[in-house]
Amino acid sequence: MNMRIFLGSVVLAAGSQAMAFPLGDGQFNAQAPLAPVFPELEGETVDFTAIVALSNCSGSFVRFTSSQPDDFGMVLTNGHCFEGGFLDPGEVAVDRASTRTFRLLSSDGARNLATLRATRVIYATMTKTDAALYRLNQTYAQIKSQYGVDALTLAEAPPASGEPMRVVSGYWKRIYSCDVDATVFQLREDEWTFSDSIRYSSPGCETIGGTSGSPIVHAETKEVIGVNNTGNESGGRCTMNNPCEVDSTGQITVRRGASYGQQTYWFYGCIDENRQLDLNRAGCELEK
Repeated sequence: MNMRIFLGSVVLAAGSQAMAFPLGDGQFNAQAPLAPVFPELEGETVDFTAIVALSNCSGSFVRFTSSQPDDFGMVLTNGHCFEGGFLDPGEVAVDRASTRTFRLLSSDGARNLATLRATRVIYATMTKTDAALYRLNQTYAQIKSQYGVDALTLAEAPPASGEPMRVVSGYWKRIYSCDVDATVFQLREDEWTFSDSIRYSSPGCETIGGTSGSPIVHAETKEVIGVNNTGNESGGRCTMNNPCEVDSTGQITVRRGASYGQQTYWFYGCIDENRQLDLNRAGCELEK
């Protein structure tokens, strides 16, 4: 594809790092299916509270179940939204300095409440999962006091099939509504492989460019059960923009139009008693 990915002031030309995942480029695709805007979702329990927009992606202001008010806040997005570009298979970014900014939205998505600023990339990868977790320069208590916003909580367990979910895009200020269709043993896209991927039911969650990094929010508990990252656009087999499903026996299935997200509960197995990342911790399943 000849689309370009805008990462701050850096432009990555198409090629080996072409748009393999639904990043935004600032251009609206009139042919893409639209999710309803928030006012159209009467009685919706999930809104834009704690949702952020990046320059090219979506994201969310999040916490662990054990996070304390004086802990520095965190933002979750995709690993492929990392400001250093796409991460190679097996590559991780851990505890790196960052000056990334995030626009924190009002609950109805109509306004920017604040600009949140990162100080570190806690963890980012495109292997097994597709997630990036940033540490902010303000605590949860400070953000609550200044902007009246509580963070969304990362779920400690993976979702089950049939559970109601919402994909909340801060980039497009749109909410997609569907259910967890299934958990896929492996999802393969070009050189990247993801494990236990979340496939969305259809219709309802046909995500588009700019939805990368959107939290997958459980419609009832409002916990973040995953992070939106890719979809099969044209029916291709395991290629850029066309991920394929691989079962435990190696059999490949292609589902044209299917959209997917990746697991985030694995973070819990890799944090210590002080809520700090420890990839050497017994039981940690994140890529090291």
